[in-house]
Amino acid sequence: MDYVRHFRSLCFYYLAIAATVYWKAVSGLSSMNWFPGLVTLSDRALSKYFQYCGLSPCTVDLDDQTVMHFWVPKHRRFDKPSLVMVHGYGGNSRWQFCTMIGPLSQSFDVYVPDLVFFGKSFSKRSDRTDVFQAKCIGEGLRRMGLKRFSVFGISYGGFVAYRMADLYQEEVEKVVLSSSAICRTDDQVKEELQKLGRDVIEILVPAQPDDLRFLFNRSMSRPWKGIPDFFLRNYINMIYKDHRTEKIELVEHVLASKADTDLLPVLNQETLIIWGDQDIIFSPYFASQLQSHLGPKSKIEMIKDVGHATNIESPAQLNNLIKSFLSGSSN
Repeated sequence: MDYVRHFRSLCFYYLAIAATVYWKAVSGLSSMNWFPGLVTLSDRALSKYFQYCGLSPCTVDLDDQTVMHFWVPKHRRFDKPSLVMVHGYGGNSRWQFCTMIGPLSQSFDVYVPDLVFFGKSFSKRSDRTDVFQAKCIGEGLRRMGLKRFSVFGISYGGFVAYRMADLYQEEVEKVVLSSSAICRTDDQVKEELQKLGRDVIEILVPAQPDDLRFLFNRSMSRPWKGIPDFFLRNYINMIYKDHRTEKIELVEHVLASKADTDLLPVLNQETLIIWGDQDIIFSPYFASQLQSHLGPKSKIEMIKDVGHATNIESPAQLNNLIKSFLSGSSN
């Protein structure tokens, strides 16, 4: 009903206000190191928020080697289309999509997996490819009986979403990719790494607060100032400490993979490519390059004055673009 939708929107609005006030207060504690439970409490709050949005945690044993964790609808509504959201390297599913899950869960049955070696997903297998990640998500969804869905992926999650669309052509209806340099050349990869000026593994799998701060600031068009070291340190311990070696191996595989557009499959699905026009991690040129590769079934939407982290800097516009594209309407 409309009043329920308005109530949930209002709650999300006030949650955002509370989070902003909370963040401003925390930013003033940069000299304090005695608050180790802050990130843990925030993580628990995010779990509660996902539950409030109508999702519940679900674990699927794919075999005796691999376990996948998902957030799935508590009550599946067949009048809603299904949307699978694939996160990137900046955190687990809850932290990356906390600004998106509220609005999108009103329009879709949302399924949010933790990638293998993130959150509670794990595998004893040695495969570190994006294809393996895609198969794990796809098999988990199959076990849950999900037969048709669209998929959204951001940054590294876009690589996985792209593979899902290719592997599960009958199941995947539409594709949305944000800030994902899937279509690239080896020379372009080298050039982008040189621009960073630091070891990419130290950035994507940070061990020190300065590493994570660098990642945050490079991901935004406007750098975040005043983030306390204790917060970053505890975030690192929660997100990157477990399966750290495996996370590094995932990055190493992406870097070692030959970037050959001739070997990249052309998707059959309609695809929306979303990019921040101030992205300095993956230049907006990669969006045009991907569109050229995909052809007429794809289109680009540029978000002005936004960097790599479209989900953080412009979640409302990102959500609206996703909803408009998947519903088949135009802006």
